[in-house]
Amino acid sequence: SLPKWFLETIGVWVSMLNRCDYCVEHHFSGLKRLLNDDERSNQLRQRLEEADVESLDLTPREKLALSYAQQLTLMPAEMNALLIEELRSSGFEDGEILEINQVVAYFNYANRTVLGLGTSTDGDILGLSPGNSQDPDDWRHD
Repeated sequence: SLPKWFLETIGVWVSMLNRCDYCVEHHFSGLKRLLNDDERSNQLRQRLEEADVESLDLTPREKLALSYAQQLTLMPAEMNALLIEELRSSGFEDGEILEINQVVAYFNYANRTVLGLGTSTDGDILGLSPGNSQDPDDWRHD
């Protein structure tokens, strides 16, 4: 299983691509809590807002996963087996690729649900999920 902070990064990135401010704000707050580093969090957000994945302070394979997320979000009909092979070659196992795929698909679904209902963050408490325990299955809202 991939670290929660990286899965949240994927979710924030997909939400930015879909222009879903509600999900960006909620999940960036959770990501910021997980990273526990305001400078790194703010730099990450700035680079993502600029769509500057290559200058992110991430590993090459993490950047590749974000590129995969971008293509699946914006050009799903153009996905192909070569992209999966690139993810494998970068060191991702098949289960991790599936996890990335499911996070991207989930956030695309959630973004469309939120946008389609006109939801806003007015009155919301941001950053309640995920929990920052070391348990990879702990996604509860504190």
